[in-house]
Amino acid sequence: MNARPSAPSCERNRDPILQVLRVHLAACTQVLEIGSGTGQHAVHFAAAMPWLQWQTSDRPDYLPGIRAWLAHAALPNTPAPLELDVATGPWPRQRFDAAFTANSLHIMGWEEVQACFAGLGKVLAERATLVVYGPFNYGQAFTSASNRDFDASLRARDPRMGLRDFEAVDALARDIGLALVEDVAMPANNRCLVWRR
Repeated sequence: MNARPSAPSCERNRDPILQVLRVHLAACTQVLEIGSGTGQHAVHFAAAMPWLQWQTSDRPDYLPGIRAWLAHAALPNTPAPLELDVATGPWPRQRFDAAFTANSLHIMGWEEVQACFAGLGKVLAERATLVVYGPFNYGQAFTSASNRDFDASLRARDPRMGLRDFEAVDALARDIGLALVEDVAMPANNRCLVWRR
């Protein structure tokens, strides 16, 4: 039996994301992934960027699947996943010179998004880089009909979910000393946002 969970979206978006990460994480050594989900992104990116120590993290329910992917890949730069709920912690004491999260901010409630950035403010080192992948609104407007439909489906599942406004997220980033360095258009009306301290 295959104990490794699989998300088709990870297979589709991993290579476009990797192109961005290769550029912006080239000088980094320790990355914290928030909301590692299935663990598929972690093993793909860690294999492609062996100079990076890729630290996965997520809530307890996701850890067995992440462990299964890490064990299958058996990479030297993927330590055991950390249990981390952005709202309640515990946040690691270690400092990281990079952080990454994909398709997570629209799943979190806004209070959790705020808590996530507050926690990142404590664990990101000086001159750290943050990369966030996912769909965003700009000027409180949807960028596509598919994003509007996706937002409606999320809010039907949980009213706290929904696409986030870029400007509001950028304000949270600026509050912890990050400045936007690139906003990359990605397939399927997604974005890759890159901030740096």
